[in-house]
Amino acid sequence: MEAKLFSPWTLKGVTLKNRIVMSPMCMYSSYDRDGKLQPFHFTHYISRAQGQAGLIMIEASAVSPEGRISDQDLGIWSDEHIEGFASLNEQIKAYGTKTAIQIAHAGRKAELDGDILAPSSIPFDEKSKTPIEMSVDQIKDIIQAFQDAAVRAKKAGFDIIEIHAAHGYLINEFLSPLANHRTDDYGGSPENRYRFLKEVIDAVNDVWEGPLFVRVSASDYTTKGLDIADYIGIATWLKEQGVDLIDVSSGALVQAKINTFPGYQVTFAEKIKKGAGIQTGAVGLITSGVQAEEILQNQRADLILIGREFLRNPYFPKTAAQELRTSIEGPRQYGTAW
Repeated sequence: MEAKLFSPWTLKGVTLKNRIVMSPMCMYSSYDRDGKLQPFHFTHYISRAQGQAGLIMIEASAVSPEGRISDQDLGIWSDEHIEGFASLNEQIKAYGTKTAIQIAHAGRKAELDGDILAPSSIPFDEKSKTPIEMSVDQIKDIIQAFQDAAVRAKKAGFDIIEIHAAHGYLINEFLSPLANHRTDDYGGSPENRYRFLKEVIDAVNDVWEGPLFVRVSASDYTTKGLDIADYIGIATWLKEQGVDLIDVSSGALVQAKINTFPGYQVTFAEKIKKGAGIQTGAVGLITSGVQAEEILQNQRADLILIGREFLRNPYFPKTAAQELRTSIEGPRQYGTAW
């Protein structure tokens, strides 16, 4: 039987040659603090394209300067960022790999000089800066910033956009009652707490026709926080808005003890896939081809996102193919060894 991990996946005219995705991972390497790519980023991403990833997801790229996690994050808040991303995309695609970008705002988890923003004036922890509670005008400005970022992503030639609504960053903060204590239209009920993400998606959809992913944290791992049942409901709303796939992670909204083990987040992807009837990506200590194949063959998820294992091994797809007793084509230049 052919390995499903190496079967193509098509959505809205975009075909991935396999189901292996390089997960978005912040590298904190924009050394000039201007949000622009450095030579490191080209080596980092292009080597994984040589390694035959089906899709490479560029790390969280801030839609506004104050939306960076650190001052060395990548950015997509300016037209000056387009050229670098366009060049990177061209070189990644030369190896038959598709590209995505994760557009993001760090909210209260921004570690920057100056004011930081959040739905409510609640710090992440006792060591963190207290954020400013966003006004409705500031909310509208950030929604516009997400739309502008989508326009730039399109101009730069990305195939897919992912909206970052996970890991305790701004959109995740609006979703959870642990971080959102607002009493206006953006707080209170689940529908109101979803409103910010809803309006971000609507704004992006107005300018973007390609596949749209959303990354979520499917559990806050603490009492009074959101859990998988809540996120099945949110996933249903996302599907109704035309989101194509949910990239399912978990945690990081608040400090919480998480029991991690191989594939510990896969069950969340499986429950959202089945409960909301939407395609999902699985992530979280997936380190082998056999493990990835099990997830796909048992229809627990549709794409496999590889993070740390890609940091250890840029040629993870080749290793996975060997484990599954199949072969994949490598770069022409490496033919004698591949």
